[in-house]
Amino acid sequence: MTEAAKKIFEEVSLLDADERIELIETLNGEFGPRDADVEQEWADEIKRRVDDLRSGKTKTIPWEVVRAELGLPPRDS
Repeated sequence: MTEAAKKIFEEVSLLDADERIELIETLNGEFGPRDADVEQEWADEIKRRVDDLRSGKTKTIPWEVVRAELGLPPRDS
């Protein structure tokens, strides 16, 4: 990552959640028009996934277990 990109990431990390959302929405506009149907479908999917996690229907897998299953070396402490 370039120094310029690192600086941008540092600055963005100081923004509150609403400011980050506004920034993302602004950047999304740079890459073409937003499709309201797609946006709603993603929002519905995210809600479903969060609900599944909260209800216990879906379980998470610790990253170290995933790394081992993929045959990746353990992360250095």
